[in-house]
Amino acid sequence: MSTKISDGKRRSETVTLILLAIPSLIEHILETLMQYVDTAMVGHLGKDATAAVSTTTTISWLVGTFSWSVGMAFMALIARAYGAREYDKVKRYTGFAFLSALIFGMFTALVSCSLSPFIPGWMKADKSIRHDASLYFFIISLPYVFRSVNYVMSSAIRAIKDTKTPMIINLGANILNVILNIILIFIMKMGVKGAAIASAVSSVIAGILMFVAVMRKDVLKFRARDMRPDRAMIGAACRIGLPAMATGTASCLGYVFFARMVSGMGKTIFAAHSIALAAEELFYIPGYGLRTATSSLIGNALGEKDEVKLKRTERASVFVNLSIMCVSAVLLFCLALPIMYIFTKNSEVAQIGSQVLRLVAFSEPFFGLMVVFEGIFYGKGQTLRVFFIETFCMWFIRLPLTYITINYLGLGLNEVWLCMIADNVCKAMALAICYLLTRKRGLNK
Repeated sequence: MSTKISDGKRRSETVTLILLAIPSLIEHILETLMQYVDTAMVGHLGKDATAAVSTTTTISWLVGTFSWSVGMAFMALIARAYGAREYDKVKRYTGFAFLSALIFGMFTALVSCSLSPFIPGWMKADKSIRHDASLYFFIISLPYVFRSVNYVMSSAIRAIKDTKTPMIINLGANILNVILNIILIFIMKMGVKGAAIASAVSSVIAGILMFVAVMRKDVLKFRARDMRPDRAMIGAACRIGLPAMATGTASCLGYVFFARMVSGMGKTIFAAHSIALAAEELFYIPGYGLRTATSSLIGNALGEKDEVKLKRTERASVFVNLSIMCVSAVLLFCLALPIMYIFTKNSEVAQIGSQVLRLVAFSEPFFGLMVVFEGIFYGKGQTLRVFFIETFCMWFIRLPLTYITINYLGLGLNEVWLCMIADNVCKAMALAICYLLTRKRGLNK
């Protein structure tokens, strides 16, 4: 009888995880579609336009690290307070989160816009595309405060186990982005500039709507006085947020140097590399959707002080994530070339990109493991260990191997992507070992 109850509870946690993950999964797909629409539409203008848009992609990831880390910290804190039914604390954390989103959003917008003229040169972009690359990055950076509010407030909403609202808002933003892309890129012939304006306007609308959504939820709705944190709240946010910020910064700086090395291999290679990265993203999105759901449920379980529920959620998340990523790997391998042709008419770019996509398909299950263990650790607020693993693998595996591959061995993009795969596999194995060594500890460890 107890076995049946245990099996039923295990299935219940799995179903809850999947149901919570589905809207989050769709949301991540929609976010990626915003990038896809720009890449695909601009790609039809030629490989120079594609390279111009892609040159600053890793820099965008880097400046987004601040809002991402703020969102991860407050998602863990709000989820735990919500699970413990400490609703006054939920409101106060939400108010503090909004204030943090405004501060970091304005900071990143100011820094990004100031540095936009210099970034394409730092990235070793071809001189023929530097003006367009700089203009694109400047325009999409202007409304960054709205993107910051969008991400942080959506994290607060997901922390109370509502993943549908962020999905609906981002759906509207993406539909708007598509419409504006069609008008600005093709009808008004604005090219790269039009793609940037479309993304910027969509970001503004999404940020406003996400703030309104938070204020319409009684459990999250905060007042002006809730935006003034006490010392304990600041300490809790910093303990989780600062290591997460350091992780994102170290990782994104690594992506910047990685992209800079690939950019030096020529416009054709860089265009194939950039498009392949965008194409691959669609296939590992399920992992990120499940990571978000995992973090939320684990935070709730910690708040409830239910260790059995915590363990069941961890096991269910690993099983579901690994299963989905295996399916994604097969699809990516089989559809590599058709997917590349969605984004470019250049057959050389498509062929090169399809080769690296087939290579990376074999590592997708490892990528899924990496993402789900990150979700477990973030949900527990254990961000420091993720920082050490992410930083070590990026700076002592991916980047040195890539540098040797390009500058000393003179090899091509296939071998560069093998360096990236080695990095991801090592991260997955290190996080898995770390999890196995600590899983028997109590709720507060």
